[in-house]
Amino acid sequence: MNEPRLHPERTINTIFIPSDFSEASETAFVHALRLALAAKAMLTVLHVDPSAIDDWHNFPGVRETLERWKLIPEGSSKSDVVNLGIDVRKIIAPSKVPVKACLEYLSIHDADLIVLAIQQREGIMRWLGKSVGEPIARGAKQMTLFIPNGVDGFVAYEDGSISLKNILIPVADEPDAQPAVEVVMRLIERLDLPSGNVTLLRVSPNGEPKPLHLPKDSTWKWTEIVEQGDPASVILKTADSIEADLIVMTTDGPDGFLDGLRGSTSERVLSKAKCPVGNLPVDSLLG
Repeated sequence: MNEPRLHPERTINTIFIPSDFSEASETAFVHALRLALAAKAMLTVLHVDPSAIDDWHNFPGVRETLERWKLIPEGSSKSDVVNLGIDVRKIIAPSKVPVKACLEYLSIHDADLIVLAIQQREGIMRWLGKSVGEPIARGAKQMTLFIPNGVDGFVAYEDGSISLKNILIPVADEPDAQPAVEVVMRLIERLDLPSGNVTLLRVSPNGEPKPLHLPKDSTWKWTEIVEQGDPASVILKTADSIEADLIVMTTDGPDGFLDGLRGSTSERVLSKAKCPVGNLPVDSLLG
């Protein structure tokens, strides 16, 4: 049996979030901000406005949020935010095409993680009447955290506390799930999560499953289960049964395990998931 292949760690230095100033975007924003704090990363919030005259005050308030979380004092300055180890950039892009504006920005400025709010009627974000979230994730080919509309997620709006106890990782013969395992390991470490459960879900495996490198010394419990059936249905059913706070899926483009079935398994999971979903393109994690 071959030993599991470890992948070079990909440091998160920059986080990108497009915003339409909606309540769903606000929820995505607090997740992006909390992850930026954990990674000591640059956070870029971009809003597309055809006239480029939108009110800057509509942007989510970084200092107000950090003050509410009691991480900086009331009446703080920008330097107080910088002292937390993060930097924040707010941008208004003059364009009538949100997807194009976002991808143009990402083609010039690196982003290690994209955080997106999505409307689950179609499994995509509705922004300015356009389908935005899923095309951005596909076009950018970067790690993406999707926050379904109406889902509170694992970061509390009021105080920034983390509620992350159960994580689900779907596993298949292809693509390799090891990158998802390693990202979850780093997430647990960076967020300083004391204990919880990671469920490795193998759906209708064919042949001998590839071995995975799992942490030997961890306060978290790692459990592997095998289920038969339609992948999307099994993933959603398992997520419900374990009360998953987060689903992390490794994908390999439109022909990969999670996108290979007609109807796109990943999009079907996104359309009904009751928790945030992390999408990890294999080629973005190989260094």
